[in-house]
Amino acid sequence: MKNKTTAGLFALFLGWAGVHRFYLGQAGLGILYILLMFFGVSFILGLIDAIVFFSMDDQEFERKYNSGEVETMGPFAKSAQRYGPPPKQRGKVPVPPRQASGGGTQNPFKVNGIKKYKEFDLDGAIEDFKKGLDIHPNDLSLHFNLACAYSLTEQVDKAYRHLDKAVSLGFNDFEKIKTHDDLAFVRIQDRFDDFQNNGFRLNPSAPLENPPQPPKLKEETITDDVLLAQLKRLAELRDRGLLSEQEFMIEKKKLTR
Repeated sequence: MKNKTTAGLFALFLGWAGVHRFYLGQAGLGILYILLMFFGVSFILGLIDAIVFFSMDDQEFERKYNSGEVETMGPFAKSAQRYGPPPKQRGKVPVPPRQASGGGTQNPFKVNGIKKYKEFDLDGAIEDFKKGLDIHPNDLSLHFNLACAYSLTEQVDKAYRHLDKAVSLGFNDFEKIKTHDDLAFVRIQDRFDDFQNNGFRLNPSAPLENPPQPPKLKEETITDDVLLAQLKRLAELRDRGLLSEQEFMIEKKKLTR
């Protein structure tokens, strides 16, 4: 895992030789700095890079250099392309977020998952929600969001399991389960009546993990206006010529069935 301070120190003292670029896995840029060293340019570039690294937000550094995303240096990207692109990092797993100053732990996967959900990337949303649960396994809003995503992708067993988990953790906005558009596929199943009669539990005798509390899911769970946003996005894609009228009608039918 790359360290921002280490990269900054390499850039400050050894930037003229491109050591910081090799450290970040950007061998192409490192070679470029060595070539530019004979013209005195790499000394200036190293100093600029050091300033950039020291002023960069920790999360931005993690996103660029520890999550599989390699940065090409903006103003000098064309030169980098001339000597070959930097190698891609492979097999990098996003680093768990650092402890927030308020005592809680940030969970960027929830935010990213909701964003992907609204952009129709349901598979990506599911992956992010699952990673979010690796950090906060008892986050009831994440379980509810996963149930919605699994319902839309017709993975009904998984949708029921995560609804059951959300309720066991204290989710009690049962009206949302009965009316939420994205849970429509769950509700048309034959087992839904039994599920509802059991208090929205798969096993009614199983104890609740947390006592029920008033729902606080307005900003954290997928809201009903997602369907409208998705339909609007479909219309925009059609108007831009990225979807034919036939493709538009097919996708619209999928969303509104």
